[in-house]
Amino acid sequence: MAMKASLQLRVGTQLTMTPQLQQAIALLQLSTLDLRQEIQQALESNPMLEIEESFGEQAVSEPGEEEWASEIPDELATDSDWSDTYQDLGAPAGAGEGPDFEREASVQSLQGHLAWQLAMTDLDERARQIAESLIDAVDAAGYLAQPLDEIRDGLRAQGLGGLRSAEIEQVLLRLQQFEPTGIFARDLRECLMLQLAALPDDTPRLPQARRLVRQFLEALAGDDRRLLKRRLGLDDDALDTAIALVRSLDPRPGSAYSRVESDYVIPDLVARQDSRGWHVELNQEALPRLRIQPDYAALIRRADKSQDNQFLKDHLQEARWLMKSLSSRNDTLLRVGREIMARQLDFLERGEEAMKPLILADIAEVVELHESTVSRVTTQKYIHTPRGVFELKFFFSSQVGGSGDGDAHSSTAIRARIRKLIQEEPARKPLSDSKLVTLLDEAGIQVARRTIAKYREAMGIPPSSERKRLR
Repeated sequence: MAMKASLQLRVGTQLTMTPQLQQAIALLQLSTLDLRQEIQQALESNPMLEIEESFGEQAVSEPGEEEWASEIPDELATDSDWSDTYQDLGAPAGAGEGPDFEREASVQSLQGHLAWQLAMTDLDERARQIAESLIDAVDAAGYLAQPLDEIRDGLRAQGLGGLRSAEIEQVLLRLQQFEPTGIFARDLRECLMLQLAALPDDTPRLPQARRLVRQFLEALAGDDRRLLKRRLGLDDDALDTAIALVRSLDPRPGSAYSRVESDYVIPDLVARQDSRGWHVELNQEALPRLRIQPDYAALIRRADKSQDNQFLKDHLQEARWLMKSLSSRNDTLLRVGREIMARQLDFLERGEEAMKPLILADIAEVVELHESTVSRVTTQKYIHTPRGVFELKFFFSSQVGGSGDGDAHSSTAIRARIRKLIQEEPARKPLSDSKLVTLLDEAGIQVARRTIAKYREAMGIPPSSERKRLR
């Protein structure tokens, strides 16, 4: 049968990742200290940029429009599914000095990062217990170091009856969607396949790269190009593209979180209270205020095509894009920060015991951003409050107990109550975990004894028998 050629027109929309948009998204995920370094590098390389003497709320100053300048949109669409655009950021890249509100902070561990994502994931109690065991089994490189059969046997010994390996596999598939991409793999092949699965379908030579990893990883390690070209049906250029794609992946996705070092924190936001209520504002001293250097801008001639004039035009356009990207970053950060604090006003008034359950989806829905964007916006971004300086991620907390009709409590609030009860317990008769369950139940909080023990151990509080000996 003869094949008939035809032309089809498809209409659709997609986000084009221009270099300018990539810059805007990259700046959004940087901490203030890292962003300061980026701004300093831009000031050193671009003669069109300079620092204003004063600081301002928006931390950027918009230049005037010029007829010859390329159009820059009023808003940058920095919202996207980040996992297929940028590698995950682990620890901050550097340290520096900030003007105010500084304190030392330690880099989050890999297990801590995974536990935080687990708290923001909707799982039942049984699946959550399985997930916690899987997180405990992840090594420093991000691999699942313990066989599933051993994890299953350990969970059965803890009282999880009727547990089968297939049930663990289902939970593992959920966890393999966590950041950084490639986490929870059982070997190198699975790690690379997870990362390839997260890439856009139109990535050049993606099908060949997947087959290369799935079937010919050993041949790739031995650089057997002859075999690879024959089996994959590729010429030299196509094979180079597929190999380059594979080698761009991270074989140790968890290693970025294994470094433990000290850094300084500069709050991006400030929460204040006055006679009108609570207000969240940008920290005016976090970033310098940028402007276009007027003397150099005045040298640009509209119709001049000379090399020097084009040099000035290009640098002016780069400067305007950077300032627009900074403005977009500040606007997104402020919107997310204000919505978070609007949900956690009780914390500002009464402390951790009043913390409300909050997950990424709650904020993402209101501010109309992707959940992964909210995750990046709240990572390594800090707010100064009368109660101290906190990372925005601190205000997210999973729901414990209740049916969601107002009687549920956040895990942070329950930890705070446990800590307070233990601090106030009689020295000669410390409270047992069972007694803590009863006291919390009297306060309207239903929590299992196993959960109490888990929270107590996470806070570094010994059991009642040891607390009595220590006193």
